[in-house]
Amino acid sequence: MSDLTGKVALITGAARGQGRAHAQRLASEGAAIIALDLCDALPKSVKYRSSTTDDLDKTVALVEELGGRVIPIVADVRDFDAMKSSVDDAVEKFGGLDIVVANAGIAVITEWDQITPAAFRDTIDINLIGVWNTVMVGAPHLQKRPGGCIVLASSAAGVRVQPFMIDYVASKYAVTGMAKAFAAELAKDNIRVNSIHPTGVNTEMATDPSVQEIFAAATERNPRPASLFTNMLDVDLVEPSDVANTVAYLVSEEARFITGHAMTIDAGITLH
Repeated sequence: MSDLTGKVALITGAARGQGRAHAQRLASEGAAIIALDLCDALPKSVKYRSSTTDDLDKTVALVEELGGRVIPIVADVRDFDAMKSSVDDAVEKFGGLDIVVANAGIAVITEWDQITPAAFRDTIDINLIGVWNTVMVGAPHLQKRPGGCIVLASSAAGVRVQPFMIDYVASKYAVTGMAKAFAAELAKDNIRVNSIHPTGVNTEMATDPSVQEIFAAATERNPRPASLFTNMLDVDLVEPSDVANTVAYLVSEEARFITGHAMTIDAGITLH
């Protein structure tokens, strides 16, 4: 356990899945949570369910059950001005910001010749520009503290190529590089920046039946790349809590000299 008492954490994509797990874990360590999510329809190219305000309310309730303080925000990471205004207000209420977890993202699963220009732009807008927006909104607040920590959600697909998601791979490789670039410049302010790289996680993004059907059909038509999805450890998916455990470590004092690092939670998928 790492003591985050007195710390304030901004988490995007916090209504469910990995974002909710991060909120619960950091709250259990004593952090106050700013939980931001779109809670609205995702782009049409996304086949799994969109998050709702009920999902965000559930995250709030789970944090409060742990005795944590939480401010929910409904905002779009693509909308810099709206997100900045809402986050600035929440930070003022909590008295500062120490941790940023840029978790919000989408996955458009399709073969290379089926992805549309609109779908590619949607992925880049959310997974890359949205992450950049999150850092740009949060980092100025961290500069006012003695130091801080930023964690950017990339993917195993941001370390080693995975098929049938070229837009996703492009966005996650870019996030990997962006984390290192931010780490280099923000080090002077004692702000650490790292990226996390999970294999498939047991959330709707990976388990929705429509997503599984697309993968199955693509693999049938082009079976050779399917081996790129094989974890070395005998597990198909990791749990959101496994990823949250890594986030909790990276933002803790125990990791105070870790920055610019691409941390895998990948069950060995990037080994081969």
